[in-house]
Amino acid sequence: MTTPDPAPAATGVAAIVPAKDEADRIAATVAAVRAIPGVDLVVVVDDGSSDATAELAREAGAEVARHARNRGKAAAMTTGAAYVARHEGVEGGSPRPLLFVDGDLEASAANLGVLVPPVLEGRADMTIATLPPQKTAGGGRGFVVRLARKGIEDLTGFSAVQPLSGMRCISRPAFDAATPLARGWGVEVGLTVDVLLAGLRVEEVPCELHHRVSGKDWRGQVHRARQYRDVALALARRRARRGLR
Repeated sequence: MTTPDPAPAATGVAAIVPAKDEADRIAATVAAVRAIPGVDLVVVVDDGSSDATAELAREAGAEVARHARNRGKAAAMTTGAAYVARHEGVEGGSPRPLLFVDGDLEASAANLGVLVPPVLEGRADMTIATLPPQKTAGGGRGFVVRLARKGIEDLTGFSAVQPLSGMRCISRPAFDAATPLARGWGVEVGLTVDVLLAGLRVEEVPCELHHRVSGKDWRGQVHRARQYRDVALALARRRARRGLR
């Protein structure tokens, strides 16, 4: 993987919000993101929702791209990035950094503003939000987090505080260096590894964010099992590229 050439300074940031069935939260999330200084475009990627997510996002001021069926977070992120690239092709100017935002953050999404300056100013190629303890405790035992943290450190030497955090601001050259993205729930781990192995700078930044957490019921257990599978697959593929076992 080659190190991308430095991008010319951008003046704005495009926020991409992958969302599925977030009708109860998406309007508040979009409103909060639109208030972040530097954000001049908000794109919600409706990933096969069965509710009014797309309509409410548009009413809140976002532009909307839609998947007819659920294709997963990595596909939604890719669709959002492609939408932004097409917009820039019409409007001109330097490529915007991309701010990835979970759709369930509601008003707390406004606190993601701290991720933007290091990337806009060229001090980091990707910033990653680290979250405080959530209002409701999750039902997991940390197996996926430990797998992700150890895998990232083994491959890159970087010790991530919250390796699964999905809230990130990334320069367009860094995003392009990490594509194609890892599938499914391995996308964040793959993105971190690929950006670091491209010789680029990653910085974790504390953010006061709150969102839904997976519970202890069977749905939560299934979600964590899928996360573990996808993270393990993302790490295995990157080890194989480097000739490691």
